[in-house]
Amino acid sequence: MANIGVLIEIEGGELKSTNFGVLTAASEQGKNDVYAIVMSGAADAVKDELAAYGAGKIVAAAGEGIEKSPDLQAAVLAAAIREYSLAGVLGLASARGRDIFARLAAAVNLPLAADCVAVNFAEKTVRKSHFSGKTVATIRLNADVLLAAIRPNAVEPVKTPVTAEILNFAPSVPDPGRVRIVETKLAGTDRMDLTEAAIIITGGRPIGSAENYKILEECASALGSAAVGASRAAVDAGFAPHSKQVGQTGKTVSPKLYIGCGLSGSVQHFAGMKTSKVIVAINTDKDAPIFEKCDYGIIGDLFEIVPELTRALKEK
Repeated sequence: MANIGVLIEIEGGELKSTNFGVLTAASEQGKNDVYAIVMSGAADAVKDELAAYGAGKIVAAAGEGIEKSPDLQAAVLAAAIREYSLAGVLGLASARGRDIFARLAAAVNLPLAADCVAVNFAEKTVRKSHFSGKTVATIRLNADVLLAAIRPNAVEPVKTPVTAEILNFAPSVPDPGRVRIVETKLAGTDRMDLTEAAIIITGGRPIGSAENYKILEECASALGSAAVGASRAAVDAGFAPHSKQVGQTGKTVSPKLYIGCGLSGSVQHFAGMKTSKVIVAINTDKDAPIFEKCDYGIIGDLFEIVPELTRALKEK
């Protein structure tokens, strides 16, 4: 049994649900002791939720200005590796996770694997998607401590409840002070990041205008924790910002449900969402390539189907 650390992300005072898949990967069905490392001072508030997914140790990391300094957070993680004899440290392959883990890898002089879809601590291997999703590589890391950032939603969360204890951890580590987070702004939307959404509804060129994206926004609201995406063609036409683009030149996503509205199913777009658990396609063209790649297909006009879906969801 190995000791595995997990960097926990809390945003807007809320525990990200995508943390649970990372905890599941760390636990390996109860084989490992999981140390959930919380930097925000909210360890007590999230203790029970983390324990439900196998975190038996909740490390309440403390330090002056720790929430605003990615360098200090990396230094605290490095200290945690030594303090708790961690055989591996996992986190989300989010903007924050990628930033902190790159600094951690440099600080401890260890290799880092990012955007992983699976991990095996006994073999010190990770699995990653390559060449626009055409191949999946198994990579062995030649290191005493395995560092990996997991793609959000790539690992299905599995509850493995344990009794958790809180460990207060305030290592004496200096803050290099090179970077300090002053403010964080969302990219033009109050919805969650596409890469972390459990449900995504995406519009292609047939959406016709930026104004028409309101149809998808209304459906996303009715679906609950859903985000709205766009194809490259829709972004190039000026219908949506690049922050919403899904595909090879946009964001790679792995939601539980992906609804494509007016998407042809190009290789470029499919590369960014092929790991979705369930794909639903809506298109007027019965010969559109996306119908060969989806789980469920609806031949019809998105301007008729999506509003009807929204009404049905609201009535439920």
